[in-house]
Amino acid sequence: MEYRPLGRTGLTVSAIGLGTMTWGRQNTEAEGHAQMDRALERGVTFWDTAEMYAVPPTAESYGRTEEIIGTWFRSRGMRDKVVLASKVIGNGRGAFPWIRGGTARLDRANILAAVEASLRRLQTDRIDLYQLHWPDRLAVRFGTRSYRHAPEEDGVPLEETLAVLGDLVRDGKIRAVGLSNETPWGVMTCLRLAAEAGLPRVASIQNAYNLLNRTFEKSLAEVALREDVGLLAYSPLGAGTLAGKYLDGAVPAGTRRAIDHRKSRYDTPNADAAVRAYHAIARRHGLEPTQMAIAFVAQQPFVTSTLIGATDMAHLDSNIDAFDIRLDDAVLAEIEAVHAANPDPCP
Repeated sequence: MEYRPLGRTGLTVSAIGLGTMTWGRQNTEAEGHAQMDRALERGVTFWDTAEMYAVPPTAESYGRTEEIIGTWFRSRGMRDKVVLASKVIGNGRGAFPWIRGGTARLDRANILAAVEASLRRLQTDRIDLYQLHWPDRLAVRFGTRSYRHAPEEDGVPLEETLAVLGDLVRDGKIRAVGLSNETPWGVMTCLRLAAEAGLPRVASIQNAYNLLNRTFEKSLAEVALREDVGLLAYSPLGAGTLAGKYLDGAVPAGTRRAIDHRKSRYDTPNADAAVRAYHAIARRHGLEPTQMAIAFVAQQPFVTSTLIGATDMAHLDSNIDAFDIRLDDAVLAEIEAVHAANPDPCP
């Protein structure tokens, strides 16, 4: 297993991050525990969760994933073996009435309440990386392509958000701060505030990145490399789309699309053509399509850790095995040709 620095924090994370959002909906507590056992056995020491999980989010599943991690910590006594990341939601604009009465924002009261609740569910005294799940303000994210400027909807100033996170770092309840579903403006503004006002310096950015969505490369990749704010790449398989299971409108029973009432950002007109083209590349080179997709993400220089998730142990092992694959120049050239013909069909 390869281990990499997490920004400038002094923390080190495994190049593979264990995604957890299926635990409590698609996976039972026992299955979640088994996945954590296997991941740690194979050297995966960086785990990512969120207060909102399990996914798809409901009032009944809210916080359940953190609870499952907490019971694993209690039963195994292995908290010190894991670098643990969690997240606090931003303004949900009415989508999450069960989270703090529908008033969730990235303000002091909400963040303090969220951290205390997460610590209680996780049965720990600290969260190693605490991330803003998405900005309070309107921004391009979750499949949108165009920015709509609406300063009246900016919400909580970033200065206030970072200030309360700084207090939590000082109190030892969190060790480092990260962003998620952010833009170049958001990252650079946070870095400026850290430099000018002594606020916490963000260590990472967790955005979607995969063969169907390489928008991170357009500007955030430069920020990540020049500023040591590496990508924690989520959805390397495009929420399962790159496995090919959703081709031609198929929605197999038990899959995320089958249980999620929200339209998938990967359910777009050009997705099938791109998936088929990438599968053809994998077949020509004797690769498993899912492993090729994960390997592509893992070997990008701006990626600190690639977050993988699975609903069964065979898929978990296969996903971990993908990190032993190094794509050669011939494969990469063919991938670039497909990307040029059908760029970012699922932003």
